[in-house]
Amino acid sequence: MAAITASMVSELRNKTGVGMMECKKALTEANGNFDEAIKLLREKGLSVAAKKADRIAAEGVVDILVNDDRTSAAMIEVNAETDFVAKNAKFLEFVQNVLKTILAERPATVEELLTKNYVDSDMTVEAKLKDMIFTIGENMNIRRFVIVDGLVSTYIHGKGQTGVIVNFEADDNAKNAEGFAQFAKNIALQVAAVPVLYLNKESVPQKDIDEEKSIIMAQLKNDPKNEKKPANIIEKMVEGKLGKFYEKNCLLEQSYIKDDKLSVGAYVKASSAELGGAIKVVGYTIYEKGEGLQKREDDFADEIAKMVGGNK
Repeated sequence: MAAITASMVSELRNKTGVGMMECKKALTEANGNFDEAIKLLREKGLSVAAKKADRIAAEGVVDILVNDDRTSAAMIEVNAETDFVAKNAKFLEFVQNVLKTILAERPATVEELLTKNYVDSDMTVEAKLKDMIFTIGENMNIRRFVIVDGLVSTYIHGKGQTGVIVNFEADDNAKNAEGFAQFAKNIALQVAAVPVLYLNKESVPQKDIDEEKSIIMAQLKNDPKNEKKPANIIEKMVEGKLGKFYEKNCLLEQSYIKDDKLSVGAYVKASSAELGGAIKVVGYTIYEKGEGLQKREDDFADEIAKMVGGNK
């Protein structure tokens, strides 16, 4: 079984426009073969040809609801055919009410969610979804959701384009401090701005590290400038380049977007000291609306030609 590296996942994502996790699954299933991975993604309806990657999307919205005591948050993606529906007040109300149902009923899957009673109603979520489809006149789909428990911060970008939930551990001094909410929001902004595969160095699988090391080692050995360098120097060079890999692919190793002199991890440490307590980022979830879905394509030129022809 070929080791699947973060750089391979990133390359496949750039070629297909599909989400990182789906790319990783496809590469794993294809044993690292790019052509086979693209084929698998296409068979799953997650990708079209690379030349159409910029058109891969789906309309709808990503939305988040945090419970009253801010100990749990739910995030959902609901898709529709056009962006007009995504701006519809009834549609947005439906999405929020489904989130309320999720937090109240805590289903494990979309299939289970559809069987639950839609909030303040005798209808199931599935029945309400069908009613919305009938009322609005477009197909709709509850694609995915997640529930995150604990101390959370959330962020929605672009009126439902991207959603982020970040999970923290913090002592009372830190989480009750006046600046904690802004600090936590800044971390959520970071996740949305520069999505990565891993939380920190410790969360990178050893097989990914080994594969990256072997690639770096091969690159160094293939460079004539390194022919006469001793093994210990080459090893130090490998470790240096591996550090760059972590900086690119791990949230806490990234440059902090509001101060590139700091890593995100250093920002967390500095904020802990400033707020007088202990803070730890323990995880995050990011949804990008339409990630991996093909957007409906209307041939407006053909439509206009037909209209003009009909008026002759």
